[in-house]
Amino acid sequence: MEFTKLIDKRRSANNFIQGVHMTEDDIRPILEDVKLAPSAFNLQHAEYIIVLDEEMKEKVREAAFGQYKVHSASGVILVLGDKEAYKQTAHISQGMVDLGIITDYELESLINDNTKFYEERGDDFMKKDAIRNASLSAMLFMLAAKNRGWDTCPMIGFDQEKMRALFNVPETHEIALMITIGKEKESSRRLRGYRKPVEEFATYY
Repeated sequence: MEFTKLIDKRRSANNFIQGVHMTEDDIRPILEDVKLAPSAFNLQHAEYIIVLDEEMKEKVREAAFGQYKVHSASGVILVLGDKEAYKQTAHISQGMVDLGIITDYELESLINDNTKFYEERGDDFMKKDAIRNASLSAMLFMLAAKNRGWDTCPMIGFDQEKMRALFNVPETHEIALMITIGKEKESSRRLRGYRKPVEEFATYY
């Protein structure tokens, strides 16, 4: 889909057509697109929990205060951010050494630099950066999903602790947001909400 049309067509779906089945084969191409999302130092902080099973989806609904759109959606996605993603520097960058793009010495320097950058800034910064990078990835997920014919809705209305317990989310990870996905019931779609003109949100210097 042409990009300007894509961003116009992407809407936060408030009502999904119930009974539309989604498979791992449907999700996989979207995640292949998401691999290209930007992230600080290419650390790829975002991780995804994908719920397609109906029984598990109802447990997610319970943790999401019973919201109907969780029930009617074809799937639910939890987008996590790894607060300790910097510890993956060696794993992520080893391929560059193998290809001769950087040396072992440069990799060691990269590991040290990333470790220092995050550990000097502390836990609060790591939490915020995990959410920031996961959110960048989540936005690309929603655009990629729309490009492949699926509708989505980003959500923060859920009990963090219940959701953590349900999926055994470790303390090293933040649940940045939840995304419901399926086919929108367009007949119940409302008009798009007011959008500020550029002059109201952009300042030039």
